[in-house]
Amino acid sequence: MAPPMRTISFKLPKDLDEELSRLARERGASRSALAREALEAFTKQGLRSVTEVAGELVGSVEGPPDLSTNESHLAGYGE
Repeated sequence: MAPPMRTISFKLPKDLDEELSRLARERGASRSALAREALEAFTKQGLRSVTEVAGELVGSVEGPPDLSTNESHLAGYGE
């Protein structure tokens, strides 16, 4: 038997509410089940670094490899 669930309440903007209803109809699932699924996925992903979020974009542009090692960019720093 599934563990008892607690009831919570929150507000959604109209467009998100409509999208949730559409997905529920499309999947044949309840709105609550979809909200639980989304919250579980969100809480399990944990905090990610900017590098993880940027993924393949990291290193994809040209420029100096590290501005902090270029003395011309450090002129006057800390003065």
